[in-house]
Amino acid sequence: MANSLSEQILKMEKKKLIILTGPTAVGKTGLSIRLAKALNGAVISADSMQVYEYMDIGSAKICPEEMDGVDHYLIDCLKPWEPFNVVIFQQMAREAMAKIYAQGKIPILVGGTGFYIQAVLYDIDFTENDGDTSYRRELEMLAATKTGADTLYGMLQSVDPDAAKEIHPHNTRRVIRALEFYHQTNRPISQHNAEQRVRESTYDFSYFVLTDNREKLYARIDDRVDQMIKAGLVDEVQSLLQMGCDRSMTSMQGLGYKEIIDYLNGEISLDEAIYRIKRDTRHFAKRQLTWFKRERDVIWLNRQDYADDETILSAMYKFV
Repeated sequence: MANSLSEQILKMEKKKLIILTGPTAVGKTGLSIRLAKALNGAVISADSMQVYEYMDIGSAKICPEEMDGVDHYLIDCLKPWEPFNVVIFQQMAREAMAKIYAQGKIPILVGGTGFYIQAVLYDIDFTENDGDTSYRRELEMLAATKTGADTLYGMLQSVDPDAAKEIHPHNTRRVIRALEFYHQTNRPISQHNAEQRVRESTYDFSYFVLTDNREKLYARIDDRVDQMIKAGLVDEVQSLLQMGCDRSMTSMQGLGYKEIIDYLNGEISLDEAIYRIKRDTRHFAKRQLTWFKRERDVIWLNRQDYADDETILSAMYKFV
């Protein structure tokens, strides 16, 4: 009884945080607006692409009309040529949360980048770095070669096979970070992440994962890609290239952008680019679900178990 009471008191002292995540195209955006309105909340985007200006179509960015008066943070904050990573996200999210709490509102982290969410929820420490960037530059030079991505991924498989299973072979930024961490600390980043994952959160949080059966999810992904093409994704990427963006930039590594760049460079046809976007987005959704299944204290919301968004919203309200 005493332990239960102390736990309740500790929970009351923690600030409330709501997380709404799930695989891409599952319908998080619309639900997040309704949730924010119901709970006097404000949305913080936990997305690695929506933070960039001029990248609206390929990132499926929410437009001002869709926001319906709900405050949104970490959208259109950076230029496409500026760096963005989990450390920068963590700092920007903390600043946004401070503003939201000061307004007497509840922050709602919305997006599908699980590592970003984890960084905020458990206040992951990224300071284990000796400040020497020479090894990273060496790896980046290797990545720029024709077979560099495959070579780097092979190196990661050798020193940290667990991390290699979690990182896509062509996500060179994360591969390089994992190799750099091993080089600096002589221990796998997967071990470090596992240690950080069991930290106690400083928030009274509700962690919702919205999902659906695979067939419906994949159909929505395919439809979304088709709509992006119709909406002008090719023109959007062309404009970014004219601004000086290139395939090596973090922003251009996003799904949809690198494939269209290959098309515009004459390396593949438009049909092949569309096929690759759909295929790789489905693979990405699968990896997202794998990530969330490992997380603690999540509340799964399977669309098949609810009649509509209204009933899902009612269930979330009760949990919160």
